[in-house]
Amino acid sequence: MTRRNFIQGGVAAGLSSSALAAVRAERLDKAVNVLTRATADGRVAAAVLRVAQRETTFTRAFGTAQNEHAMFLLGSISKPVAVTALMTLFDRGAFKLADPVNKFLPQFKGDHREQVTMRHLLTHVSGLPDQLSENAALRRRHAPLAEFVEHAVRTPLQFAPGTKYQYSSMAILLATHVAELISGTNILALVERTVLQPLQMKHSAQGLGQFKLEDMVPCQTERAAPEAGGGDSTAKDWDWNSPYWRKLGAPWGGTHASAPDVAKFLAEFLNETGAAVKPETARLMVQNHNLPGLTPRGLALNVGAAAGSPGCSEKTFGHTGSTGTLAWADPATHTICVVLTSLPARAVTPHPRDVAASAVAGSER
Repeated sequence: MTRRNFIQGGVAAGLSSSALAAVRAERLDKAVNVLTRATADGRVAAAVLRVAQRETTFTRAFGTAQNEHAMFLLGSISKPVAVTALMTLFDRGAFKLADPVNKFLPQFKGDHREQVTMRHLLTHVSGLPDQLSENAALRRRHAPLAEFVEHAVRTPLQFAPGTKYQYSSMAILLATHVAELISGTNILALVERTVLQPLQMKHSAQGLGQFKLEDMVPCQTERAAPEAGGGDSTAKDWDWNSPYWRKLGAPWGGTHASAPDVAKFLAEFLNETGAAVKPETARLMVQNHNLPGLTPRGLALNVGAAAGSPGCSEKTFGHTGSTGTLAWADPATHTICVVLTSLPARAVTPHPRDVAASAVAGSER
């Protein structure tokens, strides 16, 4: 107890009075109760909650999650992880945010593509779609990431770059492919070397890495998003739980991690440690880069109060994942909240991850 690291322990009994200033015991009690009920009644098969406030941490596993280090498919929380690997190359001066994408991908031209910059890709204003129209067909035949890139380069832009906001997994794919071209390293190895190892994220991998499929928490795919094979009985060999998808390591959704490791990742930006990216780059990534009137975005990170739970400040940054994951950090209270679940985000409203995180933020939903 002297280290103030309370894993699997009682909430009210474990937290010291100094911690109650920002992460109150009753808030954790409410969050724990939400996830306890959700796993007990079968809505959620597995979940892990991680809350950190300065030196104080709390972690609890629920349902079939065997311990606090259970590894979940992060879904779109993968985007800022993969983009952080890209930004280590920014730190080396290998590219600028204002660089046109076709500086690195000459075939990315025509239909206003020459106007698309690296910043456009990272802030979801490039005009590229979220998913390719041929997404299911590519996954059905177990296409490699290179084939997704080929299709993304050719897919029509849906608006002039910089004029609208449209969430785009394919934009993140092209941005991280640029990282592969610059570094001469595939994105799986680059994330491992530049992000996971420096941040000591020992229960994380881009794709499966050194781990096995059975080491990962299965997703409840029966209520997954259609682009992930949800509701398709023929999608078992390419859905979120398939060996193909888990090994692919898609930079828009293929990172596996434990809740404490996701908290370590957010702490890199909250504390500006410089372990993965320079402090000034960390600050750059959590600033809004979009024009007034467009959805505010950092570099592959949600920013502003909406990036967290009700009750979070405008300084908040984070991301969610369609696999049922949520992570945010609020510099105003120096709080990190990570809720990883196996229940897809679209399965139920309100989702237990959101209710639990709202309790941590001090809001009643």
